[in-house]
Amino acid sequence: MASELVERRDAGPEAPEQAAWEPRIAALVCNWCTYAGADMAGTARRSYPPSVRIVRFLCTGRLDPLFLVKAFEQGADGVLVSGCHPGDCHYVQGNLLARRRFTVFTALMDFLGLDRRRLHFAWVSASEGVKWSRIVDEVTELVREVGPLGRWAAPSEVPASLPALPDPGPEPRPAPAESESERVTAELRETAARLLGDGSVSLVLGYAAGSLPGRFSA
Repeated sequence: MASELVERRDAGPEAPEQAAWEPRIAALVCNWCTYAGADMAGTARRSYPPSVRIVRFLCTGRLDPLFLVKAFEQGADGVLVSGCHPGDCHYVQGNLLARRRFTVFTALMDFLGLDRRRLHFAWVSASEGVKWSRIVDEVTELVREVGPLGRWAAPSEVPASLPALPDPGPEPRPAPAESESERVTAELRETAARLLGDGSVSLVLGYAAGSLPGRFSA
């Protein structure tokens, strides 16, 4: 929502607002492993930066690249995706599917102009609360080095309509190219007409697609 979009300007290293700034990190985690690991970190009283907002999924294989884009659009300075270890997925191969999508999205980040240090992936099981707290510390530090993501345009700032372009008029449609099957059919018809005309044959049988799959008619 537009109300959730936070306006942040790049400031120099000496600016007081820059010194007080803390990154906002969206953590998209698996319900069965990483979420339980984060809960164990809390039970064990392991401290880690409170700037992480956890979003729980039944499986990281459910993640769509658009979810990651939406997290950045809604004001996240970094995104952390975490799920079960390979071979331990409760849905067999959901974590491997998420890993493939993650690899593709890292290449898309260059197109979007986002620093790759803002996006991270990790395997964390339900018994690895210590590892979860350590990963959050490392990701927070990397995102802090990159700095605030900047300001995304709010929906209210996007023009409702663009100026109309002059009408260039209808474009000429190119003549459809004759397919190979149409050319062969035309040649067969010409040959049949010639043979019937000179009396070489008295009957020509042809076949066409029938009304049911796998059937034909003569």
